Amino acid sequence: MELDVGDVGQAVSTGTLPGWDRVEELVAAAWHRNRDLRAGEVADYIPILAEVDPELFGVCVAEVDGGIHLAGDADHPFSIQSISKAFVYALVCDAVGHQVVLDRVGVDNTGLPFNSVMAVELNDGHPRNPMVNAGALATTALVPGATPAAKWTFIQDGLARFAGRPLPLDEQVYASEAATNQRNRAIARLLESYGRIDTDPLAVVDVYTRQCALLVSARDLAVMGATLADGGVNPVTGERVVAASVCQDTLAVLAASGLYERSGEWLYEIGVPGKSGVAGGIVTVAPGKAGIGTFSPRLDGAGNSVRGQRATAYLSRALGLNVFASDVRTPDGRSST
Repeated sequence: MELDVGDVGQAVSTGTLPGWDRVEELVAAAWHRNRDLRAGEVADYIPILAEVDPELFGVCVAEVDGGIHLAGDADHPFSIQSISKAFVYALVCDAVGHQVVLDRVGVDNTGLPFNSVMAVELNDGHPRNPMVNAGALATTALVPGATPAAKWTFIQDGLARFAGRPLPLDEQVYASEAATNQRNRAIARLLESYGRIDTDPLAVVDVYTRQCALLVSARDLAVMGATLADGGVNPVTGERVVAASVCQDTLAVLAASGLYERSGEWLYEIGVPGKSGVAGGIVTVAPGKAGIGTFSPRLDGAGNSVRGQRATAYLSRALGLNVFASDVRTPDGRSST
């Protein structure tokens, strides 16, 4: 997908964000230039998601110093869906350790759709990475807790700490997904047969379904992203949520697989780790700088928000977030441009 960012120019990743007023201006511009875009379709394989207003569109940037910049429907609630995978993965890595999760789940892109059964079979039962459904189920199975209720409490509390506020469960979304998640149940059973899930697989699916039905906003996603950007410390509450090393692991996985089979294109065009969800959210993390949250329900063929991708591409370029961009320095240390 071509991501038109206009004539904003190319800032670079090294350095800091522009001043407050400039960030405000650019967030507003990212929203304004994409608000009339009508490409894409809302998700319909989960019945309740098909009922969302496709015109909703919000953008938020949360700086690591706690500054918040909003445009459009940035406070409109929606279900977090697959974006939860990134933060549950971080919580699990923090709780059980880098190597345990690496061995059980993996970090490599499958190159196949997020709900692929073939990807599991082709890799002898290995989920490959935690951002596809098989890997997310294997990750949720590792959540600490002696019972499904204890695991759910760990997840809901942990994601609330990332967001800096309690995140309620959308009971309607949960019920709709629980009635239509036969494929996830099949994947969980398959993982159990390969020894990748060693607890009740259907209980794991239920906890995973609940985590996907937590309500967030673009503002929440930006704060959650900024927590990863700031080495695991929530920039609004000041609370340490996970270790800095966990953030490094999580961002590496997001860079490789956060946008499913479009992850390479995302990294090539936008240059910062991100994660999408089928309700229309995208979280993006610029290490040491900020988190970006966007929300727009119209999705491309891979399940990624069309407006969200374009708004994020604009902000990445305008704010100098691309982690692969640098500039030539003159002998006196100043930029050559």
